[in-house]
Amino acid sequence: MAPEKVTVTVRLIRSFEHRNFRPVVYHGVNLDQTVREFIVFLKQDIPLRTSLPSPFRNYKYDKLKIIHQAHKSKTNELVLGLEDDDRLLLKEDSTMKAAGIAHETEIAFFCEEDYKNYKANPISSW
Repeated sequence: MAPEKVTVTVRLIRSFEHRNFRPVVYHGVNLDQTVREFIVFLKQDIPLRTSLPSPFRNYKYDKLKIIHQAHKSKTNELVLGLEDDDRLLLKEDSTMKAAGIAHETEIAFFCEEDYKNYKANPISSW
């Protein structure tokens, strides 16, 4: 059986405080690969995308979280919702499919340290 291929939008979050992010669409993402393999692919692909500003290409991304799935409700958070981390943060050892990725899923790619700082004090970013 051929691996399932889907379209995924990856939101590169450069700064939670200043709400700097850029979406990048990936077609033909294999759902049978692990989340770790997808992160390695993203870390190799993002620096090569000349359409992205340099600060986005050279940032230290290391974590993925589901923002939105097709035909489901969206959060009102402008950059990334702070709730349901246990369910929405992708575990690196699981496959993309097991992690909940499906066709037209939107996921965030960000620095985990920045996310923890933002989550600890989200009001300061307003």
